Formats: sequence, structure tokens, C-alpha cells
Amino acid sequence: MTTDVRLDLHVHSRHSPDSSLTLDSIAQRLAYAGLRGFALTDHNSIAGHAELAALRHDFPGYLFLPGVEVSTSQGHVLAYGVDEAPPAHRPAAETVEWIRDHGGESVLAHPFRRRHGVGRHLAESLSATGVEARNGRNSEVSNLRAEYLAAQRSLTSTGGGDVHALPDLGRAYTYFPDEVRSVDDALEALRKRSTSPGGRSLAWPGRTRLALSTGAQFLRRGFRSI
Repeated sequence: MTTDVRLDLHVHSRHSPDSSLTLDSIAQRLAYAGLRGFALTDHNSIAGHAELAALRHDFPGYLFLPGVEVSTSQGHVLAYGVDEAPPAHRPAAETVEWIRDHGGESVLAHPFRRRHGVGRHLAESLSATGVEARNGRNSEVSNLRAEYLAAQRSLTSTGGGDVHALPDLGRAYTYFPDEVRSVDDALEALRKRSTSPGGRSLAWPGRTRLALSTGAQFLRRGFRSI
């Protein structure tokens, strides 16, 4: 297990419509990926949060954050530290406010992704805690734009693999201060802008395969977006 406090803050499980991963399989791979833990961010669902709490007994020394990836009417927002799923398909500003009012921290997920990103205009104005400055499924250009935005606005910067399959785990991640040992510590670090992103972007061949895969899933869902 790595001595760095590196967490993948964007992980999907079987409780998302586009992933079949079990939480146990994700946890089993953490050491291989060089991670100290992860945040579970299933689409519009906290169905896996009880399982996440149980992992702490089976994997002592690792850190597991409860989260949600919320589908707003204008793009996706990551919520950390909430006990219920924020209402989906509402305006992004309303969602960010809901997360704050419920004691959570909001991060704009892959803001410059053509589909599911909030886009430049909103990313420059939303009062979110932070920006996902490095997403493991994004192009390098999209990630650099997100990193620049976070720096320009002095917002928290995070990284996450956007994990839907085990090879995604840890492609991108978030550095936390060494003293972070609990969920509350991690949330406080996000509030204090004490994190930084790390990892790599997805190269063109990988993005091509991903586009084909997500397109096929979109067809199977009957052309319904997540």
C-alpha cells in the first residue's frame, strides 16, 4: 500500500447503469493501483453507501468516501459527504446549493467534456467547492482547460479515474495531505483547497474505444442519457 494519500474521487459500481463493478473488486485492486482509497460516485444513487461503510471493516487502513455523480439539467456535478442523492435533472446552480445545504462538497465533473460537462460559461460562475481538473477518461486538452479554470478561480482541484471498469482505477487521482485519515478529514481538505490532481489523461485510441462503448450503451438504454 502506498504511503501517499492518493484517492480516486470518481468511481462507479454496479449501482450505476453503465458499470458492473462490485465494491469488493474495486477495493481489492487499490494496492495495485497505488491508492489509499476511493470515493463511490454512482450516477444519481447512494445505493452502494451501505456496502461502502462495510468495506471499512474488511479493508482497514483504506479510506472510502460516500459520493454521488448528479445529472443536472446542464451537466454532471460530483457531490461528496451527502447522506442522500441530490434531486436529478435540476439546474446546476440549484444542485450545487442543495449539496452545500446538506453538508456536502460539490465538484464540477469533467466540465469541458462535450457531453455531460457543464461547459465554460457555467464553470466560470458556479459556486462549487472545486473542479475535477484531471479526469482519467478525458483528453489532455480538456483536462488542461479544467486545471487552468480551477487555478484561475482558486477552487479546489481534484482528480478521478471516472472508473467504470477496473483498468480505469487510479488513471487519475487526488493527492490529499498526509494527515488525512477519515472521511471528515478528506471533506475538510476539499473545503480548504488542500488537494491537487494527479495521473494521466486518456490517449486517442482509448477515447475512440470509449466512444464506441458508450455509444453502444446509449443504444441499449433506448437513447436515454444518464
